Amino acid sequence: MPLPAAAPIAATALKYAAVAAAAWWAVRRLPQGRIDQRWEDALDGVDEGLTATTPRDRDQVNLGGRLRRVVRMGTDGPGLEIDLTALARLRLRRI
Repeated sequence: MPLPAAAPIAATALKYAAVAAAAWWAVRRLPQGRIDQRWEDALDGVDEGLTATTPRDRDQVNLGGRLRRVVRMGTDGPGLEIDLTALARLRLRRI
C-alpha cells in the first residue's frame, strides 16, 4: 500500500487511540465507588419517563428519569436489557 493511501487510516487510528487513552486516564482517576442498597432501591423506584418536581418549601427542582429498553440481535438472537436511571437536584440560592 502506498504511503499517501495509508495517511488517512493512520490519522483515524491516531484519533481513536487518543480517545481511548483519554477514557483510560479518566477511568483510572475516578475514586472507587461503593454499592449502597438505599441508592439501588431509590433508582429502582423511579418511574419510566422524565419527571420534574418543585417543592414549595424549598428553592430547588428535583428531576428524575428512566429509560428501559430491550435490544435484540435479529428476531430470535441474544438480547440486552438497557436500564438507564438518573436522579438530579438543582438548588439555587442567593448569597
